[in-house]
Amino acid sequence: MKPTKPRFERTPFSDETPIRKGNPKELHRNLCEAVIDGLDSIFLEGRYADKVIEKTLKQNPKWGARDRRFIAETTYDIVRWYRLFRLLTKTDEKDFWSLLGAWCMWNKVEYPAWEEFAHLSKKHFWENYDKAQATRKLRESLPDWLDELGEAELGKLWEKEATALNEQAKVVLRVNTLKISRAELQHQLRQEENIETEAPKEFKDALILAERQNIFTRQQFRDGLFEVQDAGSQCIAPFLQVQPGMRVVDACAGAGGKTLHLASLLENKGRIIALDTEQWKLEELKKRARRAGAGNIETRLIDSSKVIKRLENSVDRLLLDVPCSGLGVIKRNPDAKWKLSPEFIDEVKILQQKILTEYSVMVKKDGRMVYSTCSILPSENQEQVKKFLATNDKFEFVKEATILPSEGFDGFYMALMRKK
Repeated sequence: MKPTKPRFERTPFSDETPIRKGNPKELHRNLCEAVIDGLDSIFLEGRYADKVIEKTLKQNPKWGARDRRFIAETTYDIVRWYRLFRLLTKTDEKDFWSLLGAWCMWNKVEYPAWEEFAHLSKKHFWENYDKAQATRKLRESLPDWLDELGEAELGKLWEKEATALNEQAKVVLRVNTLKISRAELQHQLRQEENIETEAPKEFKDALILAERQNIFTRQQFRDGLFEVQDAGSQCIAPFLQVQPGMRVVDACAGAGGKTLHLASLLENKGRIIALDTEQWKLEELKKRARRAGAGNIETRLIDSSKVIKRLENSVDRLLLDVPCSGLGVIKRNPDAKWKLSPEFIDEVKILQQKILTEYSVMVKKDGRMVYSTCSILPSENQEQVKKFLATNDKFEFVKEATILPSEGFDGFYMALMRKK
């Protein structure tokens, strides 16, 4: 039922634009070649950017933190600005060295006198940049179809959101309150790891890293004191209004980010049944649950319609975090811009309605259900809820919320419904 989701800082520039913090003073050949190989895998072999970068770094464990940051951030930057960089350098889709040269000019980094950069012209680069500012799909580096779809669905809002989707995603932790309080974890990270974080008032379990870094190597992560989860995503589990002791189903659980959040909100009481169509994701969820100390989670593979049928009219709360376009998380997965298609979005909307209709039977009378996506398109969000309610009089609308990328985090939609 749940197909794999596609996984797919910018300010105006001038001669006075400061170099972004962390940019190298000079380029090293081996690191540049790693970036080029990564881009080849992403664009020519169709691999996911995060997996490509993860594999590259794993194969080169001797690289230091600065080198690893250069590989990851440069690759993501070039993927993010792929269309614009190609336009500014007037290059074809396979010339990734020119795109690296564009990245250097974009970030005020002097590139070496290597033959791969010999044909580049800073003068032409900035002339082309000035011309591109007049056209949003070029300025924001978007495929034609995506720019048209965004404008059609969001109207004037799209201008602001298109810009926000090109920002670098923040690293946000969700404190595992089964083991530690937010204040305690923040203090521990500062004192023991020299990691500074911000504790936003509007997201009570979140800590935002002041500086990007590989947080997964820290003992606090291995001890299950936190998970990495965007602040927008952290709003979904509380929206379900769970109480300790309830029977809850996360029907599209995946690897369990929201399942684990639900476990902490339930205070390890009651029962969570995590469902998915992919066994390997459920196995990953089990590992994460053990690390988090979440003992009230049961996993079940959806391998037939009987799995849903057995749970009919039996659960207090149901979370349907359905497959979607993922347009709300493009700042985190910029390659989605080039891997998505209008056809996929049309297909996934059919699946969303199918899941809503078929899975909602699990909710018992007076139970609640949340429908959520990481999309910002009304056709995947509000319109899907309206369509469901128009054909299913057993449920009534309670409330909804939308988090837009321009607010600083990933984009999400959530709607709460009650079974009469």
